[in-house]
Amino acid sequence: MILFPAVDIQNGKAVRLKQGRAHESTVFAESPVDAAKAWEEAGARWLHVVDLDGAFDGAAQSRHIVRDICTALAIPVQLGGGIRDMKTAEAYLEAGVSRLIIGTLALEQPELFAAMCKAFPGQIGVSLDAEGGRLKSRGWVEDTGMTVDSALPRLLEDGAAFVIYTDIERDGMQCGVNVAALEHLARLSTVPVIAAGGVATLKDVQNLYPLTRTTSLAGAVSGRALYEGTLNLAEANAWIDAQAGAQK
Repeated sequence: MILFPAVDIQNGKAVRLKQGRAHESTVFAESPVDAAKAWEEAGARWLHVVDLDGAFDGAAQSRHIVRDICTALAIPVQLGGGIRDMKTAEAYLEAGVSRLIIGTLALEQPELFAAMCKAFPGQIGVSLDAEGGRLKSRGWVEDTGMTVDSALPRLLEDGAAFVIYTDIERDGMQCGVNVAALEHLARLSTVPVIAAGGVATLKDVQNLYPLTRTTSLAGAVSGRALYEGTLNLAEANAWIDAQAGAQK
């Protein structure tokens, strides 16, 4: 199980939102690059980066910052936000991003998403962001009319290499994870699933971990909790490693 610290970029700074609302942001670092380096030094094995400006505006606003992050780190980076055409995807991969997270495009332009998966096999994942069981797009502000159950089969067929599931109502709220919804998705999915939204304490990691043995759950993203200290990255990684060691 991999724990992914999140660096969300808005107006050139590292922030966290509450329930994806652009106007409810807290700045945690003036420099996203410094935040990324700090997580690597703390023991991160992957970094999760989101261009929030791109997610809301539909344009790759923070490409230079993402490039600087990738240059500064030795660990791999996954990125989402505003990737809505092949040219942008290619540019980010050339900038050093290891894999991309596609949300709006995957749900609204299936042919382009399938083409992207074919062009960059193993590097394109899909973001499923749900509120009340319904999937949202365009920075979580539009209802797609779809659910996880209705959307997932086609996305897997198109070639999605992994899935990130966010419970919007829990994102940034530090209220715990929706284990039931994650288990349902992770049993349906044939590719790795990463949980996001509500991963606030070591207990949340411990509640999720059993799913890594029985389903396709492979990791969890955490942001605000790591910045505010209710979840300690080194402690969580040590606990995860201890479980893996006990299995051998």
